[in-house]
Amino acid sequence: MTGRLLKTLCDTAQNFADAGLIDAQTLREFDATCLPPVRRYTADEVRNLRLRCRASQAVFAAYLNTSVSTVQKWERGDKHPNGPSLKLLDLVERKGLEVLA
Repeated sequence: MTGRLLKTLCDTAQNFADAGLIDAQTLREFDATCLPPVRRYTADEVRNLRLRCRASQAVFAAYLNTSVSTVQKWERGDKHPNGPSLKLLDLVERKGLEVLA
């Protein structure tokens, strides 16, 4: 779904809840489906993001609260970022590394 359509659907669900047409639990379940999908990062994308931030692997790892070894494995493609790391990478991509300072 496009961002605009998703926002419209979420706003509509909130309006239904405000009018008493759906209960709080249904709204919470609906809100969970309104979250945008988490973007996956390839090894090259992680490396390019780090280089755009002009950070060494050690500094990048420190900002992400992970080990240098993990960043190295992401950049080689031996491992892939998951869970909270994906959210942090997305934040860094959109807002810059300083958002994690």
